[in-house]
Amino acid sequence: MSAGRLGWRETLFPGGLAVAHILLRSMSVYEGLPESVLSAVSAGITFVALTCRRVAPGWALGGTLLAAVLGIGTVGGALVGPVAVLGALHALAVRRTAGLAAAGGLAVVLVAAGMALVAGAPARTVAGLALQTAGMAAVVWVMGRSRRRGRARRAATAAYRAHSSSVPRLAAGTERARLMAELHDVAAHRLTGIVVSAAAATRLADPRLAAEAARHAAEAGRQAVAELDRLAEAAEPETLEDIDALVAEHGGLDYRRTVAAVPPQVAVVAYRVVREALTNAMRYAAGAPRVRIDASLGELAVTITDRGGTAAAPGLGTGSGLTGLRTAVRTVSGSLRAGPKDGGWEVRAVIPLPLERSPHGVMADGAGRRGGGWRGSSALDGALVILAIALSLGASLLPGDGLDPFASPGAGVLLALLFGLHALPLWWRRNASRRGLVVALATLLVWLGLDIAGWPGPPISDAFLWCWWVELALVYAIGACRTGGWDWLAPAALAGCGGLVLGSGDGITGDRLAAWLVLAVALALPSWAAWASGRFVASRRRRRGTALSRERDLLERDAVLAAAAERRRIVGGLRRTARRHAQRVVGGADGGNLEVVLAEAKAGLSALRELLAQAREREVGGDLPPTVDGIAALAARRGGVASYLGLRRPLPPVAEATAYEVARELLTEGTAVTVTFLDGGVMVSGRSPAGPVVQRRLRALADAADGTLRIADDGAALVWLPEVFLS
Repeated sequence: MSAGRLGWRETLFPGGLAVAHILLRSMSVYEGLPESVLSAVSAGITFVALTCRRVAPGWALGGTLLAAVLGIGTVGGALVGPVAVLGALHALAVRRTAGLAAAGGLAVVLVAAGMALVAGAPARTVAGLALQTAGMAAVVWVMGRSRRRGRARRAATAAYRAHSSSVPRLAAGTERARLMAELHDVAAHRLTGIVVSAAAATRLADPRLAAEAARHAAEAGRQAVAELDRLAEAAEPETLEDIDALVAEHGGLDYRRTVAAVPPQVAVVAYRVVREALTNAMRYAAGAPRVRIDASLGELAVTITDRGGTAAAPGLGTGSGLTGLRTAVRTVSGSLRAGPKDGGWEVRAVIPLPLERSPHGVMADGAGRRGGGWRGSSALDGALVILAIALSLGASLLPGDGLDPFASPGAGVLLALLFGLHALPLWWRRNASRRGLVVALATLLVWLGLDIAGWPGPPISDAFLWCWWVELALVYAIGACRTGGWDWLAPAALAGCGGLVLGSGDGITGDRLAAWLVLAVALALPSWAAWASGRFVASRRRRRGTALSRERDLLERDAVLAAAAERRRIVGGLRRTARRHAQRVVGGADGGNLEVVLAEAKAGLSALRELLAQAREREVGGDLPPTVDGIAALAARRGGVASYLGLRRPLPPVAEATAYEVARELLTEGTAVTVTFLDGGVMVSGRSPAGPVVQRRLRALADAADGTLRIADDGAALVWLPEVFLS
């Protein structure tokens, strides 16, 4: 059902509350006409607000708060109002970002405290009520966030699986593009050199030049055959030293390189720039007398300048060299300029250095990363800490019949410290659950010591009954997050310590050792149940992760097979066409027949042009997979470019799908996005389109995946997506 339509399911919850409201009113005999009117208005506002909670959760929360204020003096409003407010807050946490939902929770706390103040409650009562409301709001906020993340995970997994069939097709298309670039840059380079030298020797009819041209044709032809054969293998990335060797093959060039080393991605692109420029110079000019590779002010400049001239022979180009080269340069955030200069032609590429820094200031070591923080998976731990303090300290602040621990300032401060120390281990429950349980149990024993010493605070035997869920949560975490061989002792330790503190109560008479044994056995059952539940959840997560990893491995295998099949198809076509012509070039050169050399070299170039044209016709169509690899194909379709930094690796489906959706929002005609792999996640950055609508969508995408959105000073959007995603 779309977000803009309301269905009967939206009325179930508010309808149930309305029925409860009516029943409570019918059982009350103390409400007069004014109270009845307020109760009816409150019920009506509550029903309308909750019915719209999925479409407009912010307005729904505001409406339920208004209804709670109006119905504060009625039986139905006093009981139904808080439930309605928490339901609206949950919807806000599910449907909106973490910050907006947290602001809603704060509004709930402020309204509850304000209502208590208006009713004339003392400050201490207001503080206790505010604390307890904050605890409930924090839990509801976390429950909503958990559901929001769960929905994002399920949607991403479904999209990943629904488009899994396009992953092998994309892999085949990527392999085809790689091979076509190699064909254009490698084989065409060799064959062009053969055509240029053979045409010049034929035109001048110089026997010495003809012999030199034949020797060059034989050598270059054999190199072309070898390079075409190597296309079926994964080539090592080029380096600056490979540029030196490439330039050395062309005699008489003015070459200078002033930089010793650059990142591998930069070296590969620089090599392509030099090779393409030299190839074009051989085709259309009288050589390339000057090649410069310099680095200054954080940029690598690659400049190739020729002196102009006439084309060595007509129809040598493929028409796609500079276009592909410009795309390659943009993938490393560089720029390419090609045009006439001083009667010749200049090709100049400028690439930013170092590439450990992305175009928008994100460091590859993670210095520019912004984690999910309080919005992410640690939010539940923080909410549990707040809940533990709120329930314990808040209840102690409310008036009661027992001893007042806050009658003495020292005892009150000590009680607050005990509550805080007992609750704090919940923050460590994921990473240090054993240590957290030790601290919590030690706090109970310290409290027991204070009881024995006769302090004026509440006895631990009473406090333990409504605080020991903290220990249960830690025992559950040990079962879910730890795999040690002695973890089964955690529930036994909790049962033993719990029996000890309960057995110290004033209500226990007779043999306290026997009472401790009975109480320990009674506490062991829920303690073991909590630990076993954690083990079960951990096992289920492992099975789910294993199944997803197996599915991803199978998909990657299919992609590898599809790429290999495409490589075999293209290589087979090369052997029937371009490679055969290259072999005939070698045969003609060995026989000294430059006419055969020239004809076969031109035929080889023509075959390459035809293969490139066929490859363009077979470009990937249909739906693209919502993956990080699919971003490059998406950028190509939209006339943009995608660049990748860092060590590429498979990501969880939710991170893959979210990164793709973020790139789809950022990519417009001619724009660029950068995907930076960092420790613990991935950063997708690019120029954010104007207008708040796109930024809202980006923020919602990042928020649902525990990520964050930051807008840089230059207007670029940086979306951080964590790799570890806990629903």
